[in-house]
Amino acid sequence: QVRLVESGGGSVQAGGSLRLSCAASGLAEEDYCLAWFRQAPGKGREFVSSVSFTGKIEYAASVKGRFTISKDNAKSTLTLQMNSLKPADTAMYYCATTVKEYCGGGYYEDWGQGTQVTVSS
Repeated sequence: QVRLVESGGGSVQAGGSLRLSCAASGLAEEDYCLAWFRQAPGKGREFVSSVSFTGKIEYAASVKGRFTISKDNAKSTLTLQMNSLKPADTAMYYCATTVKEYCGGGYYEDWGQGTQVTVSS
């Protein structure tokens, strides 16, 4: 059974940084994708970044150059380093995983409960 637990959210001023973590357990043996999504109030869920089982990384255009995704296979931890934060980054951030050939956005089977990020101007 997959379990994903996010942490590290909080409130920062524009230009600041936050580091999100996702503790994962019960992941597939291989070919899984790990990803971060976010959902702002009144908006749909948005893809942020993903990393494949082999380490291939993808970013949404809106966060490229500011956010960095990484995973620690030994600790089963997914991290999102967020720098140069903007008010537009304010959202609930979710960790997700699924097994598929190509990662990025799209369908993900398992989700965490989310962690709130608030960026003030």
